[in-house]
Amino acid sequence: MKSITSRDNPAVKHLHGLAHNARDRRKAGETLFDGPHLIGAALDAGWPLKRLVVSESGYARAEIRSLLERAPATIPALKLDDSLVAHVSPVDTPTGILAVADIPPAAPAPAAGASLVVLDGVQDPGNLGTILRTAAAAGVEDVVLTGGCAQPWSPRTLRAGMGAHFHLRIHECTDLAGLLATYPGAVLATALDARAKSLYETDLRGPVAWLFGAEGQGLSEAAKALATGTVLIPMAAGIESLNVAAAAAVCLFEQRRQRAARG
Repeated sequence: MKSITSRDNPAVKHLHGLAHNARDRRKAGETLFDGPHLIGAALDAGWPLKRLVVSESGYARAEIRSLLERAPATIPALKLDDSLVAHVSPVDTPTGILAVADIPPAAPAPAAGASLVVLDGVQDPGNLGTILRTAAAAGVEDVVLTGGCAQPWSPRTLRAGMGAHFHLRIHECTDLAGLLATYPGAVLATALDARAKSLYETDLRGPVAWLFGAEGQGLSEAAKALATGTVLIPMAAGIESLNVAAAAAVCLFEQRRQRAARG
């Protein structure tokens, strides 16, 4: 395993760019996986990794040495001193191991007749990653991102997704109206309007395209216009709304509950 001690090393500069600069990620077509859990999930899924990077202190941990032993011998590995890993890490508290991987191309059209999640301008990487993780856990395999969303393959989004990316088809869409024009199921948005139908009184057993909007502004007017129905998540008096990731979790798992009850 090659050791590096200088910030001026081209590999260190490249890692720093991938961790901290969206333009560098786009230019290289690469991103960083951070932490034993995410890298372990990538290895479990057979995800192609291009390079492993471990800190001196990380290499002393049995968990990280085990990951290095599991990785195919064809993947090169670098060892950096702790200060360099802190310099290139995308998180404030380095985990001791990173991996470089290619950013995959956007998936083709969603599976016909499947439920899907549509995210309209969700800008926070933590929220985006959490929704991806929730969708995977709820059994929804297709997630569509419109313009204005955070980068789905940024290190922060990947960290919040905790391996969900490896079980999803992620689509980046510039023509949402065209995508949903022939959708065979309901297209639902959440609403605060008391006239909207309660989520728990809505039949969700068939395919649903769920529309969730930006953290502050909610759905754009163009996205709202595509909804064939709106649902209200009943909440305690005095509470106006839920975080978009929490709202997505409530909706997706209510759909899963109804389907399980039918089964």
